[in-house]
Amino acid sequence: MIHNAQLTPMNYELNSEQNKKKLSSWEAIQGLWLLLSGEQSILIYAGIVTLANSLINLTAPLLIAHVVDTYIVAKQFSGVMMFALILLSLYFVGLFTSYAQTRLMGGMGQRVLFNLRTKIFSKLQELPVAFFNANKAGDLISRINNDTDKLNQFFSQTLVQFVGSIVIMFGAAIFLLAINLKLGLATLAPAAILFIFTRLLSSWVKRSNATSLTSTGGLSAEVSESINNFKVVVAFNRRDFFRKRFQVANDDNYKSAVIAGIANNTFTPVFGLSANIAQLVVLAYGMYLITAGSFTIGLLIGFLSYVTNFYNPLRQLAVLWSNFQVALAGWDRISAILHMQNEMEVVSLDNGEKYTSNALLEFKDVSFRYTDDKEVLHNVNFVLEQGKTYALVGPTGGGKTTTASLMARLYDPSEGTVYLNGHDIRSLGVADRTSKVGFILQEPTLFSGTVRENILYGNEAYKDYSNEALVKVIHDAGLESLLVRFEGGLEAKVSTSGDALSLGQKQLIAFMRAVLRNPLLLILDEATANIDTVTEQLLDDILKKLPRETTIVIIAHRLNTIENADEIFFVNAGGITLAGSMEHAVEMLLHGKRDS
Repeated sequence: MIHNAQLTPMNYELNSEQNKKKLSSWEAIQGLWLLLSGEQSILIYAGIVTLANSLINLTAPLLIAHVVDTYIVAKQFSGVMMFALILLSLYFVGLFTSYAQTRLMGGMGQRVLFNLRTKIFSKLQELPVAFFNANKAGDLISRINNDTDKLNQFFSQTLVQFVGSIVIMFGAAIFLLAINLKLGLATLAPAAILFIFTRLLSSWVKRSNATSLTSTGGLSAEVSESINNFKVVVAFNRRDFFRKRFQVANDDNYKSAVIAGIANNTFTPVFGLSANIAQLVVLAYGMYLITAGSFTIGLLIGFLSYVTNFYNPLRQLAVLWSNFQVALAGWDRISAILHMQNEMEVVSLDNGEKYTSNALLEFKDVSFRYTDDKEVLHNVNFVLEQGKTYALVGPTGGGKTTTASLMARLYDPSEGTVYLNGHDIRSLGVADRTSKVGFILQEPTLFSGTVRENILYGNEAYKDYSNEALVKVIHDAGLESLLVRFEGGLEAKVSTSGDALSLGQKQLIAFMRAVLRNPLLLILDEATANIDTVTEQLLDDILKKLPRETTIVIIAHRLNTIENADEIFFVNAGGITLAGSMEHAVEMLLHGKRDS
């Protein structure tokens, strides 16, 4: 027999300090590089055209200097016109290389965005229910849409400009030092100060952008929650309450966005000042060298062009560096999802032996807690035999739905073991487990489409059936009386927005979906709470027609729903007790206590 060791519930909250990924710049760059898997050839082509474009920009000042000293001073305008045509040709080539850069990197950015969003969404599908309970849908949507778009902007726009600026900057620095070493060193001196300044402020810029992205996610979550609960807002006339909550989230987003904006624009004026100082140095020192006869006017003009070619890209790098910090902040938030581990993976047991039990399902010394300090179930033991109907009753919050969730392995026990069909439920594959267990929730989840698509969701057995063949299957299962309640039958439209279907109709679709899977264990969690008495009796008749080996677990507050159960369990205060007769169950419900 195998038992769980005591488990500390995993913290799935993305915005907790434990899960906020604080990647170093090098770790972030490595992660971003992995996103470019399969795009190396595009990067090579983009690098070639970027290098060509940079060489054109670096060649032009040298040609201009040559024209001034050779042809303009000598008033040979034919030479001036010849080099003008050469420069014009170079500029046209530069136009095409710039266009090629945009096309190559723009396409690559969109592919990276597509693959990254697919990767995130696939990761979300691997995570357990506890993850979605711990995080707001709006924040997850913001990470998938907003944060990934920041990375797309980096790859499609910033990266090529970043590389091009660095190539031009270093090329200009080489030309400055080659033309005149002393003047070149004096010109580049302000850049050394900028390097120190940038290193000191980079972490603050990244933190500011991370805070801004987090607040954007919070604002998105607030909007999503308000829209989802709008009926309740209107019914209770509490628009003021949600308006205040939105105002708080909006104010927080505004303040963090202002700080991020200031941080992102801090470098630009300082870099501009350095460029102006460098030009003053060149003019002053250059004029001195000209008067000393060791420099020419043409070289001074070319030198000033190279100063511009050095400091303009440097000034542009200030903006690009800020964009890079935004991308890193977005990557941190995305990495928090991608690095999240599912603690509910299929467990490979040491001996692989089947636990000897005649029960379909058994709880063996099971305890469960959602958080470290709140235990919902404590050392619970009970068995469910095949083919019987069981009812779970108890006060609200007593642990009925938690117990059902453990049966379906929506959660794992903190201690103990749940056995399904003789196996530790953790050792069963997802497909195997879900084929054995059907779960009808009080609030059914449907998808936009048709009734057919919804009742066959996750059911591979009938996916290739024609509508006529499927109708026969539904008839044989005794579900035809439910299907006729939808105008259009299997092709009736289902929408997740608006009130096209009542909650009761949605429940009928969920009921058909579960029954058609022919599960060994069918769990109904308040499944008839939103259905009229006539329809409830109809569903009860359908349940009686299920295969004899089907075990049914009913969670209900209405006593008429559970009066035909073979056994009734009372769930409360961490324990599950066999209630015995219906009268005993009613008495326990009224007193709200466990039977000793």
